Amino acid sequence: MIWKRSAVLRFYSVCGLLLQAAASKNKAKALRDNRIELVRASWHELSISVSDVSLSDEGQYTCSLFTMPVKTSKAYLTVLGVPEKPQISGFSSPVMEGDLMQLTCKTSGSKPAADIRWFKNDKEIKDVKYLKEEDANRKTFTVSSTLDFRVDRSDDGVAIVCRVDHESLNATPQVAMQVLEIHYTPSVKIIPSTPFPQEGQPLILTCESKGKPLPEPVLWTKDGGELPDPDRMVVSGRELNILFLNKTDNGTYRCEATNTIGQSSAEYVLIVHDPNALAGQPGPDHALIGGIVAVVVFVTLCSIFLLGRYLARHKGTYLTNEAKGAEDAPDADTAIINAEGSQVNAEEKKEYFI
Repeated sequence: MIWKRSAVLRFYSVCGLLLQAAASKNKAKALRDNRIELVRASWHELSISVSDVSLSDEGQYTCSLFTMPVKTSKAYLTVLGVPEKPQISGFSSPVMEGDLMQLTCKTSGSKPAADIRWFKNDKEIKDVKYLKEEDANRKTFTVSSTLDFRVDRSDDGVAIVCRVDHESLNATPQVAMQVLEIHYTPSVKIIPSTPFPQEGQPLILTCESKGKPLPEPVLWTKDGGELPDPDRMVVSGRELNILFLNKTDNGTYRCEATNTIGQSSAEYVLIVHDPNALAGQPGPDHALIGGIVAVVVFVTLCSIFLLGRYLARHKGTYLTNEAKGAEDAPDADTAIINAEGSQVNAEEKKEYFI
């Protein structure tokens, strides 16, 4: 019988008659324990309960029927060791990007040995180490599992979960969770407010920087030096506002972000466009395209027509040469002879159509 806190053992009469009965454990004397209570006693059944079950309560229980001869019935009580709540060790915050992290999950007091599983954002991690050790009482086990992996910036804020599964937990596993904190160098990107900056209009360049710790503030430069016109080029947080663009603003703008881990930068090449030139830019010339298509169609039709006339003329020449010499023949035999003769002199009697 398996139990967590209390256990009930029932013994039934073998012969159908129960006169007197006594319960004992492991061939010992009758049980004398305040945790053991008689639940039911009848001619056919004897039931006892054991409260606050401990590992020492595991063993074989015997019910003796004092008849002639004495009859007995036995039951074996198996006590499960409930695993303690797991603990995760090995994490020291913060962890630098690229470092190798080793986390260990440990639980004690399980019988039989518990199973430990690792999860990263609800996805199970398979490649882990597992160790089982017998406790000092030689009845329960201490189980540990080690997870090794190299961290990157995508692991920042990820929850690593250690889950302990055991048959005594009734499908409700015990878990321990560790949320990772990863520090990494900034990543920088410049986003313009318009794809075609025009002369006379304002422009906002946003320096989008991500890093941990968060880089603050950012540094703006132009062509490797300071911003040339502070009155028109105003830095507000991560934004560079350029008022009333002109041709002198053309150049390479650089945004640099720095935190305690490192530094990163991005560049944007500004070309100020003339609004009049942009407005006068011609679109696709549909008339020109239509004319080209018409010419192609006309040339194709002419080629087909000339090819047809060429084939027709050569066919007419062949028929005319065949017929010459046979028109004035008095009979069929003479016509055939004259036609054959005309083929011999075909080079001299060709006809041409103009």
